[in-house]
Amino acid sequence: MKHSLLRRTLLAAASSVLLMGAFLPAAQAQNKVLLRISTPAVPDDWHAKMWTVFKDNLEKSAPGEFDVQINLNATLFKQGTEPTAMARGNLELSSISAFDMAKLVPEFSIFTAGYIIRDPEHQQKVFNGPIGAEMFKTVTDKMDVTPLSTVYLGTRQINLRDVRNVKTPADLKGVKLRMPGSKEWLFLGEALGATATPLAFGEVYLGLKTGTIDGQDNPLPSVRAAKFYEVTKQIVLTSHLVDGIFIAISNKALNAMTPAQKQKVTAAAQAASSYNNENRIKEESHLVDFFKQQGLQVITPDVDAFRKSVQTTYQNSDYAKVWPKGLLERINATR
Repeated sequence: MKHSLLRRTLLAAASSVLLMGAFLPAAQAQNKVLLRISTPAVPDDWHAKMWTVFKDNLEKSAPGEFDVQINLNATLFKQGTEPTAMARGNLELSSISAFDMAKLVPEFSIFTAGYIIRDPEHQQKVFNGPIGAEMFKTVTDKMDVTPLSTVYLGTRQINLRDVRNVKTPADLKGVKLRMPGSKEWLFLGEALGATATPLAFGEVYLGLKTGTIDGQDNPLPSVRAAKFYEVTKQIVLTSHLVDGIFIAISNKALNAMTPAQKQKVTAAAQAASSYNNENRIKEESHLVDFFKQQGLQVITPDVDAFRKSVQTTYQNSDYAKVWPKGLLERINATR
């Protein structure tokens, strides 16, 4: 009888241990801070790979504290809907554009204008300094998301299906230049002197091939990735927009963290941006030679003429009316 009782006691104890072992991983998972990431980036792009750097960085600095879930190819949220999802608490992290921000923070439209940011170094100095701090605070207050770091997407150039002698904006008159469909993008195309033509990115290759459009604008890595060099003959290095996106986190997720966790997440975002920026700049530096090898003519126009014309067009527009007084001068003076 005693042996039977002892056996039952031992079996019960063993069962309890097994049950605790089964529930322990689930309990640990529940205690982790969930960080869902949504991005339209494709796996081979640097700003997709940077999220793995973000995740790895957090696993090193805060082992077991975060559950980072990376969703590429816009599989979790459609491109452009991420800020709303973050504001509602349905998404923790994404990379959002200046164009996204300008919809709810009109003064941010200054960063959608041509020839405002000079180069990647200038971009980082502007957004990592007092200007960035002021503008990001406005975004945090109005959008319920907090930008953590600035990601360099590339410098946009003009890519034409036929060779033209392009020196100034006047030389683009009548050129049907594909631009993304929003009014801000179309305004930029017109400011460059072209006839801005909205067309979905997935239709650009065929549009260039058939002559529906005469050209398109994108950073050089995108021109190579989408193989636009197969259906174009010239690249004009206008360098009209130093394009960027911003790693941002929902205020709901950020406010639920401890100060130490906030610091680690911010550091991971900055490490991810640095990884992207270094690799993208390196890639861009080799691409002019690549396009020349593919038979394209690569020319540099009178960039000062483009800059003066485009900035004048913006300063005379309704966009400039919402820019904070003196901000353009402060950006230009940042060295």
